[in-house]
Amino acid sequence: KNQTKPKTKLQKLKEAFRGKYGQMPQFFACAPGRVNLIGEHIDYCGYAVLPMAIEQNILAAVSVSDSKTIQLANTEPKYKDFTVSADGIFIDRENPQWHYFFLCGVRGIQEHLSLSSLAGMCCMVDGTIPASSGLSSSSALVCCAGLVTMEANQKHLSKVTLAETCAKCERYIGTEGGGMDQSISFLAEEGTAKLIEFNPLRATDVRLPDGAVFVIANCCVEMNKAASSHFNMRVVECRIATKMLAKARGLDWSHLLKLGDLQKELQVSLEQMLELVEEVLHPEPYSRDEICKTLGISTEQLCEDILSANTQHATDFKLYQRARHVYSEAAHVLQFKAACDSSPANAVAQLGDLMNRSHASCRDLYECSCPELDQLVDICLQAGAVGSRLTGAGWGGCTVSMVPGERLDSFLQTVREHYYVPDARRSALEKQSLFVTRPGRGAAIFIEG
Repeated sequence: KNQTKPKTKLQKLKEAFRGKYGQMPQFFACAPGRVNLIGEHIDYCGYAVLPMAIEQNILAAVSVSDSKTIQLANTEPKYKDFTVSADGIFIDRENPQWHYFFLCGVRGIQEHLSLSSLAGMCCMVDGTIPASSGLSSSSALVCCAGLVTMEANQKHLSKVTLAETCAKCERYIGTEGGGMDQSISFLAEEGTAKLIEFNPLRATDVRLPDGAVFVIANCCVEMNKAASSHFNMRVVECRIATKMLAKARGLDWSHLLKLGDLQKELQVSLEQMLELVEEVLHPEPYSRDEICKTLGISTEQLCEDILSANTQHATDFKLYQRARHVYSEAAHVLQFKAACDSSPANAVAQLGDLMNRSHASCRDLYECSCPELDQLVDICLQAGAVGSRLTGAGWGGCTVSMVPGERLDSFLQTVREHYYVPDARRSALEKQSLFVTRPGRGAAIFIEG
């Protein structure tokens, strides 16, 4: 608890807190957003990813009270105040508002610690991560809330336990993510990216090459994972692909949910998994009927056991494309780490090439890009990036580009001129939409001074 934040931001938050609650906060908690450098949509399939924390974060000022209520306020006026009884936490997944993400973190920690009663608290939240941008503003909010709840109730949990708990509890709002966002928020360290592996959760330092910087650029199309079924549809398509491939190999497919678990069970390489996909799955979309026939199940079983709440309407499933993306993207991550570790002379070019291949796979096989992201990636490459790709869930949000240091100024200038300046709305958002990022530190509790 030895971290202090730049005075200005903290000072403003303290004043807002005092203005709202008529007292001073007792402690602060912060949790950073993240940028995923490579490894998109594969954490929920069981595969390792390679993110780093960014300096933009969620910051909360907190005081504990015996009021038996949890009072939430936000420095951004469009996010309304919310008060709930500490014993009556309800999360409305039909209505993914900011305070429900906070309450996910509260409830997750409460359940993990089996706390029959929660301390009452007053919280004032301030955030610098742009919302719905693919930089994990909502997961950082969940993590910050989890940390706040642990501290307010005078408990102690390890960073790994906090990350695992906060990853699970985001499901309360209906997002079936894989745990990358919460893991890097807690496990990040300044100056290094991390390879994050799951089951068991662990993080390994990845030293990024000297001579290149990472630049984030927001395409200014918002995407809210909890509010759309695209994301959970991909989770479901991967789940069905896993079962179809397992069935073809004569395995008991009923307990297998993740493409990564299938590889473990078969004990073969990623290359061999890609061969299996080619051999077993066809590129034409699968109908419900074909899936049910192949697996020998009824439509009711498909709906109840395999589809999620917001994918019940789905009729077509692109199993071949989704599985091909996951297995090739899992390999891109390992190749990216290997190039960072061995740092050959052409490391920057190698990493850029992997980022480009990742984007092509997200765009063509996983179909999680959008025209604006594709346009922005093209502009970034023309502006001098060696690699550029969408980051986060996609369907909007941000790109991340790897830019040689000596080209940085002209890169920023070109991207500004070609993507932001011609459009009034983007132009207005440009200041918080285009920025250089360096690996930041993880979540923390701190007392001022």
